[in-house]
Amino acid sequence: MAGRKVDSDHAQTLYAHPESCHTCTCASAGVVLELLREDETLPKIAARHEIHPNQLYKWKAQALESLPQLFASDAPERQAQAAEHERKVTELYAEIGRLTTQLEWLKKKSGLEPGPR
Repeated sequence: MAGRKVDSDHAQTLYAHPESCHTCTCASAGVVLELLREDETLPKIAARHEIHPNQLYKWKAQALESLPQLFASDAPERQAQAAEHERKVTELYAEIGRLTTQLEWLKKKSGLEPGPR
């Protein structure tokens, strides 16, 4: 996989201070995936992406540290989020219905829309 470059303005931020580049998290994740595959040595990956090896060691450690959390049992949390989302959707559809009714009433009363014939 060839090193991913970004536009020249953004490249300075990414390669000079990769930890401060919030918009490049996908690129950083791709680099960490390369590290975890261990197809190449860390120094080779660092050189290809023009990122300091110490930064890659930090990213790899963070990834390995947070990996177990991906498989943690968070089913109740997901169910709560799904229920909250459903509640919000229902609330928004009710709001749309109210606003549509108000709009139709205002159009009818203002004379902008002729009534049924």
